[in-house]
Amino acid sequence: MIANMCGRDRGFTLFELMVVIVIVSIAGTVFFDRLRLYQELAEKAAMETTIRLIKTGLQIRLAELIIANRQGEARNLETEDPTQWLQPRPGNYAGPYREQTEPGHWYFDARRRQIVYVVNIGDRLEFDTGAKVRELRFQARLLRDRLKVGGATIDSVTGVTVIPVTPFHWSWAEPATILA
Repeated sequence: MIANMCGRDRGFTLFELMVVIVIVSIAGTVFFDRLRLYQELAEKAAMETTIRLIKTGLQIRLAELIIANRQGEARNLETEDPTQWLQPRPGNYAGPYREQTEPGHWYFDARRRQIVYVVNIGDRLEFDTGAKVRELRFQARLLRDRLKVGGATIDSVTGVTVIPVTPFHWSWAEPATILA
């Protein structure tokens, strides 16, 4: 009889249950949004690391050619698959293809002579051209300079780099949330 007088012997009310469901839903949405952001940050970091490794491999190969006095072969660095100078190749490298491969993988576009990364998440990836593509294309470029040697000026290869074919950037501005 005392329990009936308090009026709380039957558990949650429907209103209380709805409030708990809404709170859990909001917390879950925020959690999964943050998780996706961190996954994208990890993908971006892995892509940038691979580009740095490719660039380093090309620079080492150019140094080998210069030491062996075979600078004439340096122009091949702009047309060959640059991953061949990496040992081992990236685990997500799919090989030479003429079309897009799985998201999160690299491939070498043999026709265009470009190394391509197929973006997996890329929610915050923006291209300066406004294009909405899901791949990042890079190309090896030789750096040249005119040098004076023995009174004559000659064109010489002074380095190699990897540049994006289409400029892009990741925008880390916070998207509008459901709480705004």
